Amino acid sequence: MSHAERPKAKRTAVEYAPLEIAYQGERLAGIDEVGRGPLIGSVVAAAVILDPSRPIAGLTDSKKLSARRREALDIEIREHALSFAVAEASAAEVDALNIYHATHLAMRRAIDALAPAAEYLLVDGNRLPGHTLPGQAVVKGDARHAAIAAASILAKVARDAQMFELDARYPDYGFARHKGYPTQAHMAALERLGPLDEHRRSFAPVARQLALI
Repeated sequence: MSHAERPKAKRTAVEYAPLEIAYQGERLAGIDEVGRGPLIGSVVAAAVILDPSRPIAGLTDSKKLSARRREALDIEIREHALSFAVAEASAAEVDALNIYHATHLAMRRAIDALAPAAEYLLVDGNRLPGHTLPGQAVVKGDARHAAIAAASILAKVARDAQMFELDARYPDYGFARHKGYPTQAHMAALERLGPLDEHRRSFAPVARQLALI
């Protein structure tokens, strides 16, 4: 059988690059967020403490998964994790604080909502969110540690659900398709229909449209 004819091996788990972690207990929380770039809605963060005795196959960066796979894993994470929480910072808080600080606020809210509580944090990105708990920031962490990947999935599914709800209320904006990101379709709808109350007024494309009103 030629190489081209060989069936592809099924991947049941994700292999993570080695990551040195200064904590060896079981209450390590992975933290990630979704929604920094969109022009509308909340920024959503999730925190997950996985159960070592109940591993979940296929956890990886939520952006690499289909919507159906993310939703299936979302259910599995909620059923099998030791602890999980999803939190957000509203569009008004994004405008008041800026997206950087609002993102960290959402992360701290998710961390504080964990029960049992975390003892150590692994946060996707290059900055910790200013929580009192010890931890480390991990660049591309959602592809390097299962707990961060799980958090990215919960946050993505929750944020997408918000966009589907907005789409049902305002179908002409196309939120179900572009999820609030500044795509050509979203920009055209913004120019044609104007900003909604849920739009982030501090973001330049929205501010420009508000200036014309």
